[in-house]
Amino acid sequence: MPFASLGLIDPLVRAVGTYAAPTPVQTAAIPVILQGRDVLATAQTGSGKTTAFVLPLLQGSRPNTTRPAPSTPSSSSPPANSPPSSAKSSNNAPSTYPNASRLSAR
Repeated sequence: MPFASLGLIDPLVRAVGTYAAPTPVQTAAIPVILQGRDVLATAQTGSGKTTAFVLPLLQGSRPNTTRPAPSTPSSSSPPANSPPSSAKSSNNAPSTYPNASRLSAR
């Protein structure tokens, strides 16, 4: 699947033209991020996670680029800038971010 099929604008597709193809984490994360949804991704070092998050960020910072409206949190969700009242220290971080899409690339 080429980068162009992920919904990126032409200048970004041309900028990443030197990459052969998107990695699995990029293929999974970029379309979700472009929809304005939150993503929590886990993958090995060197898998392209940073690029997966930066490309949609760059696309959204361009003038005259249409962006979807951010998703609204459900009424039972705490504000994004405060931890939930039931937050505890654990390795199960996604449970504290109920609106995040969890992606894992192997």
